[in-house]
Amino acid sequence: MSHLSLSGISAGYDGVTILDDIDLAVGKGEMHVLLGPSGCGKTTLLRSIAGLVRPSQGEMVLDGRSIGRLAPRDRGIGMVFQHYALFPNMTVRQNLAFGLQHRRIDKRAIADKVDGVLETVSLTDRADMRPHQLSGGQKQRVALARALVLEPKLLLLDEPLSALDAQIRKRLRDELKRIQRDIGLTSILVTHDQDEALTLGDRISVMEGGRIAQTGDGTDIYYRPASLFVARFIGDANIIEASDLGRLTGRREQRTAVIQPHAMRIGEEKGEDILVLRATVRETSVAGATVRYLLEAAGVPLKVEGQTSAEGNYLATGEETKVSLRTRDVHFI
Repeated sequence: MSHLSLSGISAGYDGVTILDDIDLAVGKGEMHVLLGPSGCGKTTLLRSIAGLVRPSQGEMVLDGRSIGRLAPRDRGIGMVFQHYALFPNMTVRQNLAFGLQHRRIDKRAIADKVDGVLETVSLTDRADMRPHQLSGGQKQRVALARALVLEPKLLLLDEPLSALDAQIRKRLRDELKRIQRDIGLTSILVTHDQDEALTLGDRISVMEGGRIAQTGDGTDIYYRPASLFVARFIGDANIIEASDLGRLTGRREQRTAVIQPHAMRIGEEKGEDILVLRATVRETSVAGATVRYLLEAAGVPLKVEGQTSAEGNYLATGEETKVSLRTRDVHFI
């Protein structure tokens, strides 16, 4: 049974449709990611769930209760924004306590709740600091803690990591996943970062033009895209039209193929389901643990990805080689 259910949600501004008949079900304890390019409607959908945008039609049910007509404060939803929105004149502890104080909770109970959440986000030693004394990653953890301390039925995260540098973003991403799993809190995260979506999401909804193009787990989205839009947006797949595919296979093909670069291997492999192609190296690019080749086979460009080696022996531009592909690694659209 869904913890959050959206049915037929539509919204727009000044006659322009932003959300177009959205249906979505999020399970209890799930981290659900809304992924898509800028302007696809993912933030508007998040804000509609929070009650900050009023849809023109549709129904929202959270934990068995219709919330579409409720004020934001009455929905039992916590929200974490991209730019923290902390009170600069308050300490970390005071920022966390603020929302609880408005609920007229006993001071001792507030202190206990705040202490517990500070420990959860590893900020006990920063409790008496003010926001200007914290790093970007610490500020974002405070923003997360401020939402968690209210014990929401649903946590919404609006690109919470995008303002951080790469290393801090990666560490906080891992910590966010740990916290969400430990607490078992149902969460929806908005991002345009594919790696972030694939790492954090139990399930992912890819949005295009105000609609959901595909919903599935990371494996489904990555290896079995439902449309060319999803295939082009996720990863860096080889998208080979039927005519080009026919030149590679020597058969008459009628569908477009999607092949992930790491599904192909340099060299000749044996097996009944393996297609071996002769190819020429057009480009070689080494990036840390990965080597990327741009090959050409039967006039068709192919991106192939593999692991680097300590010896650093890579194919050079113009070199002839063979590339092997298992037919079960080809996805057709």
